[in-house]
Amino acid sequence: MTEFKFKLVVAVRRDLDMGKGKIAVQVAHATISVSEEAKRHHPDWWRRWYDEGQCKVAVRVESEDDLHKLHSEAEELGLPSVIIQDRGLTQVTPGTATCLGIGPAPAELVDKVTGNLSLL
Repeated sequence: MTEFKFKLVVAVRRDLDMGKGKIAVQVAHATISVSEEAKRHHPDWWRRWYDEGQCKVAVRVESEDDLHKLHSEAEELGLPSVIIQDRGLTQVTPGTATCLGIGPAPAELVDKVTGNLSLL
């Protein structure tokens, strides 16, 4: 297989002062949460993504507004999507939206929302 047909993308806010470890944990939260969402509502997409190797991509956004815009675009396309809000125990205030998970879903659909974003 030369390319993945399904993917999961996590968009991470870069305007927050999160360390590398904090970012890694937030991406993990988004991956698990949106994967579970997809498993419930699009089990065929989830299974195909899982079986082909669980492609995951992390991209950057510059603001909370960017996250909400992407979330709306994903919802319009019927894609699983979840905004992660931090509990505020370490580096950010409680309720801060840190990242957005989209997918797993067909790569061409996810790319309509995230394909122009830079890698994290």
